[in-house]
Amino acid sequence: MIELHHLNASRSRRITWLLEELGLEYKLFQYERDAKTHLAPPELAQIHPLGKAPVLRDDGQVLIESGAIVEYLVRKYGNGRFAPAPDTPDYNRYIQFLHYAEGSAMLPLMLKLYTGRLGEGGAPLQPRIESELKNHLGYLDRELEGREYFVGDELTGADVQLSFVAQMALRFAGREAYPNLTAFADRIEARPAYRKAIAAHGA
Repeated sequence: MIELHHLNASRSRRITWLLEELGLEYKLFQYERDAKTHLAPPELAQIHPLGKAPVLRDDGQVLIESGAIVEYLVRKYGNGRFAPAPDTPDYNRYIQFLHYAEGSAMLPLMLKLYTGRLGEGGAPLQPRIESELKNHLGYLDRELEGREYFVGDELTGADVQLSFVAQMALRFAGREAYPNLTAFADRIEARPAYRKAIAAHGA
């Protein structure tokens, strides 16, 4: 059976959601962040040396990195769902957004999160961080103009990956700044599989 090692308040919520969308049976191991440091507990390092989540174990393999896990699950269990066919133009867009989520979009969001804990010490960095946030979030908002999902007309793994970005955008910028991202976040959070994953395992 698939094992998922899941950390509260982390990107691994995307994987619990995708597992529910795929209708797969899985065993979940829940970990809680340290209340003071907000770091993952040392027990996660027993599953993978980096001690990060999500971690997926399946067929004797241990996988880290949410993008790689999404690709793996969609390829192995999707049965043609959640990704365009590889020989179509949409597939290139799919791969682009799947990797863009962590490769580019998350960096300014994480910098905003971490420097916000520094108080005045982080102030010199804020203009550049805000500029990058507007650049990336504005780009994503425009890419959703006139569409419900980032690729094609149905949910894909790229949307699963970008869901965390959209949710972080609402947290930092509010609901009015990027209306298309707000509608996207509302849309995914209304999906039955998403609601089931959050109800069972939390965010």
